Amino acid sequence: MRNTKPILFAMIILALGPGPAAAEADGPDFYRVTGIRPADVLNIRAAPKADAAKLGTIPPGGTCLRNLGCQGGLSFQEFSTLSKVEQAKRLKQHPRWCRVEYQGVTGWVAGRYLAEGSCP
Repeated sequence: MRNTKPILFAMIILALGPGPAAAEADGPDFYRVTGIRPADVLNIRAAPKADAAKLGTIPPGGTCLRNLGCQGGLSFQEFSTLSKVEQAKRLKQHPRWCRVEYQGVTGWVAGRYLAEGSCP
């Protein structure tokens, strides 16, 4: 009788796929605020839209915003194939919003004001 344990083990490993690489597909773990004027703030909203209730604010240069996922924005295909003018038009029609946690407040912020960051 043939020993099937090595084959079964290999099938399990292949089924699990690449662990750490899959986590990176959704973006960075943390963001920082960018593009906000010194006298302004980035609003944290209850829903991914500009007129949703304001839950809190983040100062210019704020850091340590935990990434909880984004929606909207450009797909990879749109980013790769559309001209800069077409990209801007698409982003205006379908802006990117990201759900973040900042100092105990969880909500949505406009993705155009976020850049990859860290949290010491």
